[in-house]
Amino acid sequence: MSKEGKIVFCTGGGCTAKLGAGALSRILEKLPRGARDPSLLVGYDSRDDAAVYRITDDIALVQTVDFFPPMVDDPYTFGQIAAANALSDVYAMGGEVKTALNLVCFPESMDLNILGEILRGGAKKVAEAGGSLAGGHSIADTGVKYGLSVTGLVDPKKMYTNDSGKPGDKLILTKALGVGLICTANRVGEAAPEDMAGAIASMTTLNKNAAEISRKYTVHAATDVTGFSFLGHLHEMMGGKLSCIIDARMVPVLPGAEKAADDFLYTAAGQRNRNHTGPYVTFENVPFAMEEVLFDPQTSGGLLLAVLPEEASALEAELQAAGLPAKIVGEIIPKTEQEITVKY
Repeated sequence: MSKEGKIVFCTGGGCTAKLGAGALSRILEKLPRGARDPSLLVGYDSRDDAAVYRITDDIALVQTVDFFPPMVDDPYTFGQIAAANALSDVYAMGGEVKTALNLVCFPESMDLNILGEILRGGAKKVAEAGGSLAGGHSIADTGVKYGLSVTGLVDPKKMYTNDSGKPGDKLILTKALGVGLICTANRVGEAAPEDMAGAIASMTTLNKNAAEISRKYTVHAATDVTGFSFLGHLHEMMGGKLSCIIDARMVPVLPGAEKAADDFLYTAAGQRNRNHTGPYVTFENVPFAMEEVLFDPQTSGGLLLAVLPEEASALEAELQAAGLPAKIVGEIIPKTEQEITVKY
């Protein structure tokens, strides 16, 4: 711990700490399924963002959990980022946040005031989401980890899933990419202060506003872009039955992210993402730094929405009017031999 009482650098913080998608899939596919509960509308076998369990014809529970080590020095900021990241899965399913439970791993030897700041940051975001912080669980550990278990509600007839897009749908990304690269650069003292400030502003922004705006439009599928990268989550959206074309020039990128990639400040998680998703992707004249941005693991990333084509421009404009860097970045097409084509 530093003299200022800040959290010391933690290797693999944020969503870079996730297990790789390939390794996780191999484990999950071996788990016993048991009898199918018809009220479990979305479970872990769908690779979706959260579980959805129907209570009535009009009400379903949305359940999710997420926690990770710190990726920034300030504990209050870390608490906000971790909470915003966990809350995002409810928004990606089209739901509203209702309750949250703290998940804490914390060393007994560390100043408890640091833990207090982490929890204060998390509580701020739960309140901003309109939810109630209802308790939690803590254990003594060798390192700091924090996150939330979140419960939301959604009308099962209006919920979003990640692989229900249709050919012709436009793809809209609501936040800029590159936080993993910028945080890596920051850990080695190579990120400009204003670039790190931009990454923090992005990570602490809830997807609440974007989700609420999106409900006015015909959204066929949605996911939030986190540790598996833009291309990794896009691969999940295609679901083995669709393909897509991405215009890399339209993808919003945080200032400093491409420079970090050019300076070879990669994350191990980014390379795992490339190894897992790369075989499904064809790049056409895309600069290597931009490839790295597209494989970069995001912490508290934006929503990726598959929208009825005739409504996409209006949704993009309303998201931008709300202060979000949202852009139409591509479109879904019928399944072809190449799943994802990225042009520049």
